[in-house]
Amino acid sequence: MSAASLPSVGELMTASVPMVRTLNLEFPEVTGERAVVRLPDQTDFHNHVGGPHAGAMFTLAESASGAVVMAAFGDQLSRAVPLAVRAEINYRKLAMGTVTATAELGRPAAEVVAELDEGGRPEFPVEISLAREDGTETGQMSIVWTLRPHAPAS
Repeated sequence: MSAASLPSVGELMTASVPMVRTLNLEFPEVTGERAVVRLPDQTDFHNHVGGPHAGAMFTLAESASGAVVMAAFGDQLSRAVPLAVRAEINYRKLAMGTVTATAELGRPAAEVVAELDEGGRPEFPVEISLAREDGTETGQMSIVWTLRPHAPAS
């Protein structure tokens, strides 16, 4: 299978993560350092003041972090599974309309893989900014991920 025919990280996440499909998340940019994911304005996911529900924004930010993690470490899936360890979110301003999450890997991927190579269970942060269409930041999220090595075959 050629690289051109391989599905993108966004396509893989849409196919394999039901909440991504439920919220109709869009993945305009995904690299091993950064992912941009968009939550379209949908009244079914509004809160009591007419903006996206906090749970939808949490899922948006977590999905953006998952996309950058998959892009950075997808080649490690045969020996480790990426897992979110902990997350903190701060809602700073009212989000209205379409919201975009921009996630950035907080540690060089090569450093994380080197730690895995040494037999460790590396942890690494992903920082996410949530913003309205006009660019106003409405929230920030920080997620610590790990690569948990698979148990040895017995």
